[in-house]
Amino acid sequence: MFIAFVNGQGTGFFTGFTRLCKGLAVVLVAGHIVVQILPPAVSYLALIPAKTIPFAWNLITAGYIEQSIYGVVVSTLFLLIMGKLLEPVWGSKEFLKFIFIVNCLTYVCVFITTIALYYIMRQENYLYMPISGFQGILSGFLVGMKQIIPDQELPLFTIKAKWLPSIALLLAIAVSFFTPDSTAYLPTIIFGTYTSWIYLRYLQRKPEAKLRGDPNDDFAFSTFFPEFLRPVIDPIASIFHRMLCGRSDTSTEAHGYTLGGAPLPGSDPIEASRRRERGARALEERLAAERLAAARSAEESKKDASENV
Repeated sequence: MFIAFVNGQGTGFFTGFTRLCKGLAVVLVAGHIVVQILPPAVSYLALIPAKTIPFAWNLITAGYIEQSIYGVVVSTLFLLIMGKLLEPVWGSKEFLKFIFIVNCLTYVCVFITTIALYYIMRQENYLYMPISGFQGILSGFLVGMKQIIPDQELPLFTIKAKWLPSIALLLAIAVSFFTPDSTAYLPTIIFGTYTSWIYLRYLQRKPEAKLRGDPNDDFAFSTFFPEFLRPVIDPIASIFHRMLCGRSDTSTEAHGYTLGGAPLPGSDPIEASRRRERGARALEERLAAERLAAARSAEESKKDASENV
């Protein structure tokens, strides 16, 4: 869907999916089939906090298990579409690494939060509710779009890509007030959004640019919030920035992230801007190639039709 929005056309909507995304889609579908045929498998594959120790592998498997048919359809569709946008820019290896890390961090955070809620509220249902789904990673994909094409406007809704994560979070929170099982998906969406931002902001490596993270001010934590809230958010965010970077200076010049007090090579705003420009350029080239291929296909179809006549 987002490819069609960026294109402004529907051309190539169901074509051009990457091999990696097709493989991951098969994993999602297979996981859904397994838990439908063998319902007890949910106890071993989904995140059930009371059973996570010793079944620690469910911190990894939970993200790839969709328990409802609606979940598997939506997750598979969005994986294929957003993967077609992000994978060519990041590369297959980094794309897969992003999915694995964000998935693990999301469910670790969900596990810790659930245990904390149990000790605070003393409700055992928090411990035995099976939590699973790909929605945390899908939220992370929206953050990736915010990073790569922040000012790209989606024609159908006239919404810029940089607001997609915030809008998705807001909608998920609003819907949670009307759905009794919101605790099964809302935490993964929230943690998926912010763990993916932490990874992209501070940890993602780009060997060709010698850059770690994205120090651009347009990708700061406060950009997830409206302008009038940023003066309140920035001082709070700066505390976590110092914890992650080991620096007290929060100015743009200080956003060259450090390891042991030494700036990482290439971690300056200019280099970050160049990287984003390269990503946008790669995206435009891919979309142009898809449009050209579709136009050639249409011409060949017309030519074949005229010859048959």
